[in-house]
Amino acid sequence: MDVTTPANDPWLVVGLGNPGSEYAMNRHNVGFMVVDLLAQRIGGKFKRAGKAQAQVLEGRIGPAGPAGRRVVLAKPMSYMNLSGGPVNALKDFYKVPVANIVAVHDELDIDYGTLRLKLGGGDNGHNGLKSMTKAMGAEYHRVRFGIGRPPGRMQVADFVLKDFSGAERKELDYFVDRAADAVEALVIEGLERAQGTYNS
Repeated sequence: MDVTTPANDPWLVVGLGNPGSEYAMNRHNVGFMVVDLLAQRIGGKFKRAGKAQAQVLEGRIGPAGPAGRRVVLAKPMSYMNLSGGPVNALKDFYKVPVANIVAVHDELDIDYGTLRLKLGGGDNGHNGLKSMTKAMGAEYHRVRFGIGRPPGRMQVADFVLKDFSGAERKELDYFVDRAADAVEALVIEGLERAQGTYNS
């Protein structure tokens, strides 16, 4: 499938997570952490996006001036399993092609801190992706941030809704920074080149 889109089309970079301070450092909220860092790099603050039930920040990624890519950073303020509605509303409002949407999310089946970039595919049981795919199809990009599998007999739902461990937090800033770099590379250079640099 040809998913190339005009260079002047905006990108929508969606961090998946749950709103509220009690979830802020959960493994499930690493998508929020990555887009928060991207917002710092752009130098803006999130604002409420009207009826879309999301916080957004508009800006540019890449070279200064018109050569930079237009991006909308977004954090759905619905809960994770309802992410598709706000993302679809933002897609329509900003006129973003589905192929220019990037979901940044936690991934159980990848070791902690490992990144994988891809276009399309299944949801692998991730409720945020499941909701997005139901709302607009599966042909959007994903930046998958590995969190590993739960230890012992811990339930997946309990594991993803726990904060990163003390040992994990020692490297978390580095891994979040690298994930933000990967998003920028994807938007500026395209999927294949970004995969060559960041997929491991």
